[in-house]
Amino acid sequence: MDFNGSEQAAALERGPRSEDVLPETATAAVKVVIVGGFGVGKTTLVGSVSEIRPLTTEETMTQAGVGVDDTAGVASKTSTTVAMDFGRISINEELVLYLFGTPGQERFWFLWRGLFEGALGAVVLVDTRRLEVSFDVLGRLEERGVPFVVAVNSFPDAPRYPVAELRGALDLPEAVPIVPCDARDRASSRDVLMTLMRYLQTLATTQEAS
Repeated sequence: MDFNGSEQAAALERGPRSEDVLPETATAAVKVVIVGGFGVGKTTLVGSVSEIRPLTTEETMTQAGVGVDDTAGVASKTSTTVAMDFGRISINEELVLYLFGTPGQERFWFLWRGLFEGALGAVVLVDTRRLEVSFDVLGRLEERGVPFVVAVNSFPDAPRYPVAELRGALDLPEAVPIVPCDARDRASSRDVLMTLMRYLQTLATTQEAS
């Protein structure tokens, strides 16, 4: 939501909203990145699950992106993230996740280095209508050694595939979780984040045992 100068001044005078204040019981904070190709629902997921008003950097798409951004399958999309999305969710009284949504277009990938710094893990959103837009994203995560889970966003007209078939198409190891997701739904998006937390715990336990 955009604010004019007077609204911003009034908001500063009022101070932070109660829901924006970090719980006093929080003892651990984890950085998680939400990644995926152009138009797969990253901004939607961050916005649906965040307990604070999310920060978004969406701008109206212009002629500058024509011939540069691949809009195949998302021709009706009119805005796009140009820097990052940011949100926060408390998993329990002690653990807080800070969510950073990355831009999907290749021309903004230079921002990824800063966004990935200090990240404990990632959620990769995929659209089964356009699986190919996820290949480079997955490759970059694997190169950086960032643990991730894959969330299949349930667009109404998207085809459904068995998990084994998706795993093969995305060339993912058996250990990497693949879960369904409705990025518009808070509970569904939270379940994806919980899957990532469990996966990270499993990896940490395995490393300690080895």
